[in-house]
Amino acid sequence: MNGKATEEAGSSVGPGAAPAPLEWKFSQVFGERTAGEEVQEVDIISTIEFDKSGDYLATGDRGGRVVLFERTDVKDHEDRRALERLDSPVGRHPEFRYKTEFQSHEPEFDYLKSLEIEEKINKIRWCQTVNGTLILLSTNDKTIKFWKVLEKKVKRISGTNLGPSEHVGDGCLATSSTVSSRVHMLNGGSSERRHGYLSNDFSFPPGGFPSLRLPMVSIYDTSPLARCRRIYAHAHDYHINSISNNSDGETFVSADDLRINLWNLEISNQSFNIVDVKPANMEDLTEVITSAEFHPTHCNTLAYSSSRGFIRLIDLRQSALCDNHSQLFKGQDAPSTKSFFTDIIASISDIKFAKDGRHILSRDYMTLKLWDISMDAGPVATFQVHEYLRPKLCDLYENDSIFDKFECCLSGEGLRVATGSYSNIFRVFGCAAGSNEVTTMEATKAPMRKQVQNSARPTRTLNNSARAVRRGAENTTLEANGNTYDFSSKLLHLAWHPTENSLACAAANSLYMYYA
Repeated sequence: MNGKATEEAGSSVGPGAAPAPLEWKFSQVFGERTAGEEVQEVDIISTIEFDKSGDYLATGDRGGRVVLFERTDVKDHEDRRALERLDSPVGRHPEFRYKTEFQSHEPEFDYLKSLEIEEKINKIRWCQTVNGTLILLSTNDKTIKFWKVLEKKVKRISGTNLGPSEHVGDGCLATSSTVSSRVHMLNGGSSERRHGYLSNDFSFPPGGFPSLRLPMVSIYDTSPLARCRRIYAHAHDYHINSISNNSDGETFVSADDLRINLWNLEISNQSFNIVDVKPANMEDLTEVITSAEFHPTHCNTLAYSSSRGFIRLIDLRQSALCDNHSQLFKGQDAPSTKSFFTDIIASISDIKFAKDGRHILSRDYMTLKLWDISMDAGPVATFQVHEYLRPKLCDLYENDSIFDKFECCLSGEGLRVATGSYSNIFRVFGCAAGSNEVTTMEATKAPMRKQVQNSARPTRTLNNSARAVRRGAENTTLEANGNTYDFSSKLLHLAWHPTENSLACAAANSLYMYYA
């Protein structure tokens, strides 16, 4: 199957009509490591993002670079109709190729605060494409930049009477500046003459030219060119953890630990603070903001998560400073399960809205939770990502792995969710009613697949039609693929293609792509 998503498919799936589990296959890898190769810190991928069409993919790394990939399988199948006439089956899945890269951020130093600012790209967000020009936002800890990537036309002069060997210069029109050469005289003087000047060596053919052809400038190639158009700076005292575009196409938000600012894309020297959780006395600080995301269709609705495991929904129409939330989503842990690590692992590292805007997916350290925005009593589904690590929380705390921030994503039709774990594995869960799909795969060219089919175990009933389920805790004594977990190799970043069942995953400096 090519995994083509259909609009509103998630709402049409009822009990007993759960889709069949997907068979994931390896598609491509970019930047694969050879055996024993040491990975440079600056090459490690720090964010991944598809554009809305799914035709372009952007990655950012710790070295401040943004790398763009473009889809090729659509363009390469122009002879599809001819093959169909021959009754030849055509299998198609997203295939990408390298397009361009550019240096988005450089390391800086804040002399007022004696603070070194890393060049690492924290987030990338695509904006609406205009006249074929790709537009995106990228941010490090302090500065957001607005980039345009356009196709620069490379021109050359053609159609003249001169032969190929007699063309002026190399025949290319690289710039509009005038180039001149200096000719030295015998008396020590010199004179300038422009390129294109016919020297005394030039001779007309016998009978002259039969016709005079005027030179023409023709385009013979294009090359991508990235230009930074705006810089949004000096608005955050703390590290920026997320940016999100608004559905109105005019504004976006940036969030740090204590504040969320609203920007207009056209204005870089002014922003509005819409959320401020900084207390008057910092000793009273109990939580920080971890992620912020705009609703996909309602430009006035914004969700943000906190380190206490809360998700707050705010309405920008209520007031200029949205200190009061319109909805609060929080999970309730059983008192018997509380421990020293409870508050640490409850911190939400990432949230994503479903495409229809009805559900929010959140990722904390141990679980994925799916929330219905019309029901704030609790999550409608909870997926255990690596429950077998619970006995090892003390070790994870000692080596700081417990503070790793894993991202999450949803499929375009909202039937499945995915996230990463240690040893470079990622897990895909079916979230449609009646689905028990759980797939675990390792991010390699020859992935080791373990299909886990567990019966859903209801934990509580929210109402007559919605039931919260908990899946994925297959065996707390087993480790992935029978091997010891490597906490130094972690799959933190992944993205789901917006219209097809295709996943892009980052393992250190390598970008792996899979399809179903």
